[in-house]
Amino acid sequence: MNLVSVRLITDDVPRLVGFYERITGMAAERPTPEFAELRTPHGTLAIGSTATVGLFGSGSARPADNHTAIIELLVDDVDAVFNSVADDPIEIVQAPTTMPWGNRSLLVRDPDGTLVNLFTPVTVPAIAKFADTPR
Repeated sequence: MNLVSVRLITDDVPRLVGFYERITGMAAERPTPEFAELRTPHGTLAIGSTATVGLFGSGSARPADNHTAIIELLVDDVDAVFNSVADDPIEIVQAPTTMPWGNRSLLVRDPDGTLVNLFTPVTVPAIAKFADTPR
């Protein structure tokens, strides 16, 4: 088994794609106006319009209704990311904080309310855990 992607469904693809492009510094691939992907070496964050939901079954997904998942993004320097978005209209849930498990984490909400954890390992065990993970 290999986790290939996580897909977010939204009523506003350009707004959500713009948010993720801003916080990641990556450009999304946009094969259609209703779909975009931000590809990383280990998986893809896909963003689909509500118009695509019917392809999977009407009502199978609802936009802006996530209260259980956290998108987690490994970054080189979480404090630099925080400083780069400090003046943006991004909801900061928690400023960079070192967690008990050794990651320094910045928690924000995307425009649809999904919680996003941008983190950098800072302790020896956490750094070792992610040593072979490209960023």
